[in-house]
Amino acid sequence: MANNPTNNSNKKLKHHRNQDSEEVDGDPEVWATFDKSFKQVQSVLDRNRVLIQQVNQNHQSKIPDNMVKNVALIQELNGNISKVVSLYSDLSSNFSTVFHQKNHDHPKNGDARRYG
Repeated sequence: MANNPTNNSNKKLKHHRNQDSEEVDGDPEVWATFDKSFKQVQSVLDRNRVLIQQVNQNHQSKIPDNMVKNVALIQELNGNISKVVSLYSDLSSNFSTVFHQKNHDHPKNGDARRYG
């Protein structure tokens, strides 16, 4: 039973799973950076929700002064959308960098090629 092929494959799978979980756990600093970025995105999106509600209320009121206020609110919304795009771009770049560093540091299946 010591040479049971099923036991050997289970050991290989378990070893592979352990390697994957170590890679997923990764560097706490990297995860903290991702977490911070996602929180920044969520904060801007939450602000946008409030701005959209204000714009809708002002529009429904049909009060001329409120319509004028909408110009500034919509400009802020536009700026916030640009912030979200920038934050997601940074997140994507950071993720790509981490991914390529992991592949560079830990080639799979004996693959000696380097990515970068």
